[in-house]
Amino acid sequence: MGATGMDEYAAFKEKVRRTVYMDNLSPHVTESVIRTALDQYGTVKSVHFIPNYLGPQNIPQCALVEMEKEKQAEVVISTLSQFPFMMSGMPRPVRARAAEVEMFADRPRQPGKQIHFRWLDPADPDFEVASKLKRLAKKHATETAVMLRHQLDKEEKLAKQQGEALKANYKKYEMIDGLMADGTARRLARHYNLRVSDDAGPSTFQ
Repeated sequence: MGATGMDEYAAFKEKVRRTVYMDNLSPHVTESVIRTALDQYGTVKSVHFIPNYLGPQNIPQCALVEMEKEKQAEVVISTLSQFPFMMSGMPRPVRARAAEVEMFADRPRQPGKQIHFRWLDPADPDFEVASKLKRLAKKHATETAVMLRHQLDKEEKLAKQQGEALKANYKKYEMIDGLMADGTARRLARHYNLRVSDDAGPSTFQ
């Protein structure tokens, strides 16, 4: 590989160092959601969702998020590893770690590295080993899909419960504000010998 190939691979390695691998993303998360969420840490240059070829389309997503600078990527990884970070209202903490070369489908060939492959004959001792690995992979994919469907059902139920609780609390606050606005709270305070504090806010009694 010539100088051009070396330069191309060096530029690619720079890109890898400023890229964050994010997983456990809700299927509702879009590129604009990720850009908005990470805007506080720096400039997002690109977002690439990694296709899922083995399971249903609504399973947690993975994405490669390229930041403008390597330091920004480090801050994202450090922050998300220490504090729960959720997107699109789903009760599923997003995970982040440094991207690796093998995660990029469009990665250039590494200088000096060669890949060899060959077809296995059914009589080859390694043929049975490869067949077992293939069966195990299919079994694992099936079990994972079942587990993820169960996880999604639980998350959707929890998200619905949280939404209903927020609506109920909002209605309570609206009712309290209404009582303060029409003077009902002050009349009740006088009736029960309570003192309403003007400094403490409209819904505080002393």
